[in-house]
Amino acid sequence: MTPKHPLTSLLLLWVLFSTHVYAEKLVIAADDWFPMNGNPNSEFPGYMIEIAKEIFSSKGITVKYELVPWERALNQTRKGLYNCVVGAYKKDAPDFIFPKHPWGYDKPTFFVPINDPWQFDGNIASLQSRKLGVIEGYSYTKEFDAYSHNNRGLRVQVATGDHALEINLRKLFAGRIDTILENEYVLNAKLAAKDHPFPLKNAGYLSYAIPIYFACSPTLPSSQEYVQWADQQLPKLRKTGRLKRILSRYQLSDWQ
Repeated sequence: MTPKHPLTSLLLLWVLFSTHVYAEKLVIAADDWFPMNGNPNSEFPGYMIEIAKEIFSSKGITVKYELVPWERALNQTRKGLYNCVVGAYKKDAPDFIFPKHPWGYDKPTFFVPINDPWQFDGNIASLQSRKLGVIEGYSYTKEFDAYSHNNRGLRVQVATGDHALEINLRKLFAGRIDTILENEYVLNAKLAAKDHPFPLKNAGYLSYAIPIYFACSPTLPSSQEYVQWADQQLPKLRKTGRLKRILSRYQLSDWQ
């Protein structure tokens, strides 16, 4: 059947095609740091990914999430090849554009085999008796970062790649290291998801709770708008109860 108004039909098709082609997309990159972020194809991609999708869908922006090693996520986002990262400390990328509101807190935690009596006493010098596993690109306290840098390959082994935490766990179970420094939620989630040779225990916190953020590229003009929108919408998610519902899917509570 021939349309009565072919020009109108063509115009409508052009508008629909243009909307599809030019729909705004925000690309987030991060390494596997579940429950903050995990498998992009999972029903549970991580609470920070769900928050981002909730926030930006209300502005008509599609969120795409890619899982890459942390160093690459930071470097490529800095160059503008990705828009933003999640799970960032301000010390990780001080040149990035950060919102006012954090998206959670991290307490870097030492983990050891359950029968190991060692306990961190707050003194970095006490780590000299340990073989420690950390992840490339992660930044903690200024004192610990200096210790890690000065002892790399000796007392500190640095794992890289998409499965860095798994590498550290395998090293621990093989006896190549005896201590892992990791977020408490992240390591407990990893242990719960897999059948590991022996249980681990919390051997003390490195520092106070550190805010972690959604943060965007210092290169892209859109970054300022993204973080402003995130700051506007996060309190609304909290007020409506939507934030609580997202966090409850990961057995977490609001950080406020």
